Amino acid sequence: MSRPTPLLSPTPTGEVTVHITGKVRKPGMYTLPVGARVADAVKAAGGVRQPAAASTVNLARRLIDGEQITVGAPGVGNPQAPPLADPATTVLDLNTATPDQLEQLPGVGEVLAARIADFRTTHGGFTSVTQLQEIPGIGTKKYEELKDKVRI
Repeated sequence: MSRPTPLLSPTPTGEVTVHITGKVRKPGMYTLPVGARVADAVKAAGGVRQPAAASTVNLARRLIDGEQITVGAPGVGNPQAPPLADPATTVLDLNTATPDQLEQLPGVGEVLAARIADFRTTHGGFTSVTQLQEIPGIGTKKYEELKDKVRI
């Protein structure tokens, strides 16, 4: 775990541990002083990979122990996301679709939707639709069924 110097010097003692994912240079778990801000966690993770990605999080918010911060992927894991209107014609964004939405893709059930979401989290998001082929359970045939129904 990294112990970076925070952007702001918090006055309380103690530490918080956060998991930072998404469009940062070094996704992972970081331990920071209590009172640190999201900006401190982003800095600890090497900064954002794309300048616009920082606009998806409140950099001024104080960190909460045990939280996950996803940079550059609004709506990831948002249980309030609306369902698909027409699964046959809708194209999903792999970086923002909820597991429930992913389940509406052809041949994707609860387990495969969870694998797709886990891949997104552990790899800092998808950079290409072809990365679906790296997920266990998505072979050539399933990839051919999915590739035109998803985007980045």
